[in-house]
Amino acid sequence: MSPESLLDDTQAEKQEVKGYFETTGFERWNRIYSDTDDVNKVQRNIRIGHQKTVDEVLSWIKQSGELRDVSFCDAGCGVGSLSLPLAEMGAGSIDASDISEAMAQEAQRRAEEAGLTMSKLHFFASDLESLRGSFHTVCCLDVFIHYPQPAAEEMVRHLCSLTEQRLIVSFAPYTPLLALLKGIGQLFPGPSKTTRAYTLKETGIVQAAERCGFELVRRSLNKAPFYFSRLIEFRKYRTC
Repeated sequence: MSPESLLDDTQAEKQEVKGYFETTGFERWNRIYSDTDDVNKVQRNIRIGHQKTVDEVLSWIKQSGELRDVSFCDAGCGVGSLSLPLAEMGAGSIDASDISEAMAQEAQRRAEEAGLTMSKLHFFASDLESLRGSFHTVCCLDVFIHYPQPAAEEMVRHLCSLTEQRLIVSFAPYTPLLALLKGIGQLFPGPSKTTRAYTLKETGIVQAAERCGFELVRRSLNKAPFYFSRLIEFRKYRTC
């Protein structure tokens, strides 16, 4: 596939994802990332798995001691699953974005409802490609599932360009077993999504970060039925 065709496909898919999360997807995922019992078994397990990933990220950040007076970018924030607890923990500042304006608005509503200080917490709608700025820590959790391998690696490079010290990403890792499950519809069953879901080869993600002067410092695998997420923390050790 030519670079032009890849770009066209990526743009078309981005519009599909944006449309989904502005309509049917918003209602579905807003319920998944809430306390409501109005979810099916698959959605409940996705909620549990995603929360494991968020909790581990918060634990890593707390252990590092790099929180107060630290700037964060939550790229693909959804309804604020990471941003809100980060703010509650005392993060210096948080820029949180989502491709869906409905998601970003819901995250802000939840933050205001929780009484969080909005002067240090900024929610806005943006795709990953359009993000600009410089942040001590950039987090991008469970977003790359919407990106095929080449586009995901390019996005890692872009996020590295925004990162001063620490980049934390998670993605559904490619394995022969997960490829088989995905192929027969057991990993991402129809009612849970209407956009394509991609598993990614970890070596490509790591190499993309390494080329930008980042090194892998720790990794883990969080899973629940219907949820598999490789979590990696990178640290910058040189300028590109």
